[in-house]
Amino acid sequence: MTAVTENDPRDLWTPSNFVRIVLRGIGQVLFQDNAATGLLFLIGIAIESPWMAVGALIGAIIGPVTAALAGFDRDEIRIGIFGFNPVLLGTASLFFLQPWGLTWALVVVGCIAATFVTNLMRRHLDFPTYTAPFVVVTWILILVAHAVAGAAIDIIHPPVSDAPIGFLNIVLRGTAEIMFGANMITGLFFIVGLAISNRMHALLALLGSMVGTILGIYHHNAIANIYLGIYGYNAALVSIAMYLWRKSLLISLLAAAITLPLTEFFPSSQLGIPALTAPFVLAAWIVILIGKIELVFMKEQHAA
Repeated sequence: MTAVTENDPRDLWTPSNFVRIVLRGIGQVLFQDNAATGLLFLIGIAIESPWMAVGALIGAIIGPVTAALAGFDRDEIRIGIFGFNPVLLGTASLFFLQPWGLTWALVVVGCIAATFVTNLMRRHLDFPTYTAPFVVVTWILILVAHAVAGAAIDIIHPPVSDAPIGFLNIVLRGTAEIMFGANMITGLFFIVGLAISNRMHALLALLGSMVGTILGIYHHNAIANIYLGIYGYNAALVSIAMYLWRKSLLISLLAAAITLPLTEFFPSSQLGIPALTAPFVLAAWIVILIGKIELVFMKEQHAA
């Protein structure tokens, strides 16, 4: 039998390697190249909704398979880069849409499209792509679903109770909402998954969700949205993203604060589409743009 070497393209398809790639794709939703983290994330999603977990797993499989067949960068495939946008798309689809045949067809097509959009944006965008491919493709997917099946395909979620809950519960719901899980246990699984990969990232996710939640309360936003964790999840994501960009707790927390007005914009914009992680992406891009402007300004100051 011929041994499979590190540079042999078949090594992506050995069962153990492929399982790791699939789980890393789930872990990369929160920037973690760690299969155990991805497994805990998947369990957390399943606690909220088995259907969403199936959607996430479909995305985690379709993403790297599509990337491999298209000849995309093997190292990026290996660490899950082409998995996380399809994972989010599959999860979101089963959060917003009934598990009908049309939904599953759109999930498959959407995951393939998200993989290609990810590669395109990574090759031609000066900014990190983050979850922008997921946001764009999911918006299109939802519009197509409504055009074909109308509002009947939507899942109607029960109203959120306005009974008081603890602050930690809200913060953990904020982390859970990254993958559409509005419960404390899912959030706890996400934080533990982060902690076994990178304890600083787990702390940043908690701090970011706290900042978003506190600002949401300060702005007197709808109590139902606060209890759902709506103001925490983009803040948690951007806190980690900005720390990866520049090791600064201050910048991470300021970026978390920026997500609040962006999150508030979408429900009032009458666009008919959910915010998803667009506030996270836009906040991160704004901070990075300011950083680029700062570098130009500092060079001019030194040259003067």
